[in-house]
Amino acid sequence: MKLREDQVTVAGRDCGIRTAVIGPVGDGAWPGVLLYTDIFQLTESTLRSARRLAAAGFVVCVPEIYPRGPLAGVALEFDDAGKRAGLAGAAATTTGQFDADRIAVLDHMRQRADVTTLFAAGFCIGGHLAFRAALDPRVAATVCFYPTGLHNGALGADADAGSLAAAGDIRGRLMIVFGAQDPHVPADARVRILADLYAAGHDDLELHVYAGGEHAFMRDVGARHDPVLTDLALDAAVSFFRGR
Repeated sequence: MKLREDQVTVAGRDCGIRTAVIGPVGDGAWPGVLLYTDIFQLTESTLRSARRLAAAGFVVCVPEIYPRGPLAGVALEFDDAGKRAGLAGAAATTTGQFDADRIAVLDHMRQRADVTTLFAAGFCIGGHLAFRAALDPRVAATVCFYPTGLHNGALGADADAGSLAAAGDIRGRLMIVFGAQDPHVPADARVRILADLYAAGHDDLELHVYAGGEHAFMRDVGARHDPVLTDLALDAAVSFFRGR
């Protein structure tokens, strides 16, 4: 499927949010996916994942997660300096700001003539942000790829964003993907997440734990990348969004 790519600036509450929009060429409307990046923002690696989703028949909107301050407009390198900058960007962003930006991007997607149903997905911190997007009743289904901080609530500047505690407010379908060798979300953290979600009534969620998968195994740069697991996870996400 041929794709078109644009960059738009979504009007946020107190900033403009640079957003890549990737979707199928041609007239018509498609389901829309709000896709959150990891801490490195709009890298070519994440955009390649966005293109793969779009090629399956979705309009994928990928916003910067740090649209304020020195990281606005910056795609970080996958090195120590980039990691430090990305973590600093997270530490400077409150849950309230993340939530306000999500509302703005979903509002933009809802107003687009080429978008129908709203979905959400994200990687790492973006997996946590996608989980919070699932709290919006407009989001019909969400896929969280190895979400960090979900088990203990840590998100950006906040020690506990209360995300799991709010899980009962999720009305859409939910799928979560983990790598079994992820030190950021080890086995006890995964058990905590699953137990809390079951307790909140989400006993029909879809869970994938890939043996041998490390943190960020879907990022196609670096030694942790696993192409086979990446294909499995993306295929599962597309199938999940399509409702099987």
